[in-house]
Amino acid sequence: MSTINIKRVKTTDIELKDRLVSIQRVAKVTKGGRTFSFSAIVVVGDENGIVGFGLGKAKEVTEAIAKGVDDAKKNLVKVPILNGTVPHEQIGKFSGGFVLIKPAAVGTGVIAGGAMRAVLESAGVHNVLAKSKGSSNPHNVVKATVDALTKMRDAYTVAQTRGIDLNKVFNG
Repeated sequence: MSTINIKRVKTTDIELKDRLVSIQRVAKVTKGGRTFSFSAIVVVGDENGIVGFGLGKAKEVTEAIAKGVDDAKKNLVKVPILNGTVPHEQIGKFSGGFVLIKPAAVGTGVIAGGAMRAVLESAGVHNVLAKSKGSSNPHNVVKATVDALTKMRDAYTVAQTRGIDLNKVFNG
């Protein structure tokens, strides 16, 4: 993931909502038979530009989800949102997961697959076109979506980085 634009956020006084992306029952085969446990991928966000994801593993479903929420709260990032959509088109990659995110007009809604939809809605994006290419594994899709969102830059950030006026960003 891009390390330059990642804006880490502390969880102190933020109202976060969590969404369960996927839960898997996994088995470890031992001499005495199969031992089952659960892994859960959870996305948390304040629906106002802050989002994070986490993975929890435990013997019980509820414990796995709780661990996933705790892990997600440790990995919160701030993403730019303009008028309920993303600032520009962006590609995100993680392992075999490739994700394309495009801004959309008001009233379009979130057009995205399951794992991507959870991340985008938790981030507070209301109008977006998104396509998942490559891996359909929810782990990779969630991480690729967060990668794409962290690479996003709004006009104010671009102007500050270049050291120029905001009007010059748009008008050259």
